[in-house]
Amino acid sequence: MEYYHHSINKMAMFMVILVLAIDVTMVLGQGTRVGFYSSRCPRAESIVQSTVRAHFQSDPTVAPGILRMHFHDCFVLGCDGSILIEGSDAERTAIPNRNLKGFDVIEDAKTQIEAICPGVVSCADILALAARDSVVATRGLTWSVPTGRRDGRVSRAADAGDLPAFFDSVDIQKRKFLTKGLNTQDLVALTGAHTIGTAGCAVIRDRLFNFNSTGGPDPSIDATFLPQLRALCPQNGDASRRVGLDTGSVNNFDTSYFSNLRNGRGVLESDQKLWTDASTQVFVQRFLGIRGLLGLTFGVEFGRSMVKMSNIEVKTGTNGEIRKVCSAIN
Repeated sequence: MEYYHHSINKMAMFMVILVLAIDVTMVLGQGTRVGFYSSRCPRAESIVQSTVRAHFQSDPTVAPGILRMHFHDCFVLGCDGSILIEGSDAERTAIPNRNLKGFDVIEDAKTQIEAICPGVVSCADILALAARDSVVATRGLTWSVPTGRRDGRVSRAADAGDLPAFFDSVDIQKRKFLTKGLNTQDLVALTGAHTIGTAGCAVIRDRLFNFNSTGGPDPSIDATFLPQLRALCPQNGDASRRVGLDTGSVNNFDTSYFSNLRNGRGVLESDQKLWTDASTQVFVQRFLGIRGLLGLTFGVEFGRSMVKMSNIEVKTGTNGEIRKVCSAIN
């Protein structure tokens, strides 16, 4: 009899935990699941994949562009495709978003999908899938993308004011990520997306010539790397010139980015700080598999962190809409 009551109590506790878990999921808006379109539009994911691959073959810069676009979408009003909407004061006109690229890739995939499954697949989901496929195109590991997001109806430039910035301290970066439910490991993993892509000299130059108004360079830059960066971004040169964020491996999704941080060869100020701050350095070391520390496989952990990020404040069920065209609300 005592065992019977003990079993009942355990079952009751399990049910309470289950209800709490479901409640938390609903509060967070996480109603996505892998294979959401498997019956309603079974070709959706393969269309996105082939579209990304085709555009990447003619312009490899779309891969980091789409990945960054997804990140910026999720950090502003959640992963709802609001970054895709056009308009004079839309999200994509905000300063951090003005150099985003890959909008044509998402629209291309949407047009193909609408032709066979009208009104079914959201632009937010297409963007999430395209981000994964962009990593795969650059030789990164794949992961399963939960789908079922709906598209937002609001897109304002003013809402993009608190995106992570290239000059942020690690404490500020951690705060911005924690606000979205992402921890320090997620921060380091997701910033590892800088293993592909470029930055403009405009966001690098002060670090090379007048760091924190000192009249000199950032002392954390490796002495042999500084002349290389200064040659690429002269003091009075073209501010729009692009510089690879992962020197020596700009088109490959790998751990070279973390090796560069360890060697003082991070290009962005915020990136290099991930090595100089002890709380983030440990994750850089673990992604590099440094002896004595429990290693982490970057590609695997990046996928896990991407799934977490892609579920930020998602709209599901009857919230939002399924846009007919990604650049405009219905």
